[in-house]
Amino acid sequence: MGAVTQVMGIVNVTPDSFSDGGEFLSADAAVAHGRELLAAGADIVDVGGESTRPGAAEVPAEEEMKRVIPVVEALAAGGATVSIDTSKAAVAEAALDVGAAIVNDVTALADPAMAPLCAERGPGVILMHMKGTPRTMQDEPVYDDVVTDVRDFLAERLGFAVDAGIAADRVWVDPGIGFGKTVDHNLELIARLGEIAALGRPVVVGASRKTFIGRITGREVDDRLGGSIASNVLSLARGADVLRVHDVAETIEAVRVAERILGVAA
Repeated sequence: MGAVTQVMGIVNVTPDSFSDGGEFLSADAAVAHGRELLAAGADIVDVGGESTRPGAAEVPAEEEMKRVIPVVEALAAGGATVSIDTSKAAVAEAALDVGAAIVNDVTALADPAMAPLCAERGPGVILMHMKGTPRTMQDEPVYDDVVTDVRDFLAERLGFAVDAGIAADRVWVDPGIGFGKTVDHNLELIARLGEIAALGRPVVVGASRKTFIGRITGREVDDRLGGSIASNVLSLARGADVLRVHDVAETIEAVRVAERILGVAA
């Protein structure tokens, strides 16, 4: 992955995502948005067709595919590195068939068909921690120690993936900021991200515009750029390799300056 932090731009092809739900629901609008993120410097575009905001309902695989496959195909055909944000093996397979290079699975291979698919096809795989499901994850989440619990879960899923035949060097890990965590849990995970990085795999952090930023700043979801950049820069300083964001251009500016400062300090 190299020393330079990668920026993953978010393309939500959904009517109900927490930040931009409905804005890019048509394939044309989503493709145009993905191209804008790439032009702004995104290394990866992450295309998802099912909201995972707290309380979100499940979307049938057929509907999810209808939303995302034309978008993945168009962006991949243009040379983009495309990640498919799905927990369903059927959707992942269809996306890989049209050029997706990464499977971003918020359930960390819970679908029994997902690990065999990824082992056979060889994409990058992102394993994320989530407590419960989107419908239940914010119902008073409790941990013994949030960082230790998340790290142990990711270590177990990494072992599961490797045992299933997925090459370890294809796996990235994501602590799941906002997925079954309180404000304090999210802050603790970012502050102690080095303990997640100690797993030896690239770390993905998705803090962009999340609720914990709004709770701290009082800002509404579309007005959380400052808090998002602070979260991302501190995540990078503590070992993040990939930042999953809505605001690509601004994040890249912040990241490049932070990398230079940290490089000088090192």
